[in-house]
Amino acid sequence: MVGCRPLPPPGGGAGGQRWNLATGKAASALRTFTGRVDSIPHNGRFFAVRELPPGWGVMGGGVSGAVAAGGSGDRLSFPWLGPRIIDSAMSRRTNLALLVLLSVAFTTGWLAFAYGTMAGRWSLIVHAVGGFAILALLPWKSIVARRGLRRSRPGRWASITLALLVVASLLGGLLHSTGLLRWWGAYTAMELHVGAAIAAVPLAIWHVVARQVRPRRFDLSRRNLLRGGALVAAAGAGYAASELAVRMTGLPGAGRRFTGSYEIGSLHPELMPVSSWLFDAVPVIDAEHWRLRLVTSSGTRELTYAALHDFDDRLQCVLDCTGGFWSEQVWSGVLLSRLFGDHSNASSIRVASHTGYDRRFAIDDMPRLLLATGMGGQPLSADHGGPARLVAPDRRGFWWVKWVSSIELDTLPHWWQSPFPLQ
Repeated sequence: MVGCRPLPPPGGGAGGQRWNLATGKAASALRTFTGRVDSIPHNGRFFAVRELPPGWGVMGGGVSGAVAAGGSGDRLSFPWLGPRIIDSAMSRRTNLALLVLLSVAFTTGWLAFAYGTMAGRWSLIVHAVGGFAILALLPWKSIVARRGLRRSRPGRWASITLALLVVASLLGGLLHSTGLLRWWGAYTAMELHVGAAIAAVPLAIWHVVARQVRPRRFDLSRRNLLRGGALVAAAGAGYAASELAVRMTGLPGAGRRFTGSYEIGSLHPELMPVSSWLFDAVPVIDAEHWRLRLVTSSGTRELTYAALHDFDDRLQCVLDCTGGFWSEQVWSGVLLSRLFGDHSNASSIRVASHTGYDRRFAIDDMPRLLLATGMGGQPLSADHGGPARLVAPDRRGFWWVKWVSSIELDTLPHWWQSPFPLQ
């Protein structure tokens, strides 16, 4: 807390009178101002004070200083009297902006992951603009971070780890979107982007709680709103320029699907990459002894692998994996609507895997869902989900349940599940 010290008005005057440099008048009330002594450039005689709360003005300097209520204290100058006293407005503004941008980036990234339709494209654009805005704020955040590192306080390594994860996520997103580096070994740049972001979430929550920055009324001042608009405009321009540069230079990123994924192995099943959700390992399942359980309110029945081959329904559609690739294939098997008779009492259909993984769909989706036993005219291999996997058109890959063991008609609503599988 900066101390209060009476100062004479400019040009002389009664000693000890408190003066408001914002209005040039004597201040009727004096309040202490939370700030910190730091070293920043000055011209030897005058020091610019930026972004004081509305109604505050700087009164003095030296080891202590005074802040008087009155007019706006924004961008004032006052005689240099000693060590620099600066306020925390820039730090607060930067941290609040980053908090909003990180929240927007996570939310829009989640939406882009969840949908394989054009709705996901718009969320992906907002996601990218948010990422460029975060990049634009990094110089200011680095100033705040350097000041913070000078003080020894608990949790500093958690803050450093959070910063490194955010930078890693940004790097993964840039590498993936440009195509400069899509794969290294069994991992992708998209997995770095998403994995670092998920790992950063608990640290970001901790940071918000431990390093609280309370919003204030003047955060929504016209000046700050104009700054925010300028930041978004600059970020949008940066995103547009990057997309243009990718196309003009012929980088692989120019050929991405609207979800941001790259095409691999379409209509060539042997070239399609193998992927699984999180850490699911490929199970060993003997197709001859495998059984598909069909559960309804009237009971349970089982179908053998051979019985499913009596059906030959086909769909040609795109598997768009959240790992960053898409592939169009011809899938053969049986539409789920042909496996069940009356389903008027059901609200959802639950498809479960041999591994415990499951997804729930609206009952109206049943005519569009295919239980596939073949791909490209060949039996489905184990690494691609055999003996049977679900094909869910216009949905991202994590909806395409592999190694299906049971399908259940249920009275629970289709949204009664976690947004993303947790197992």
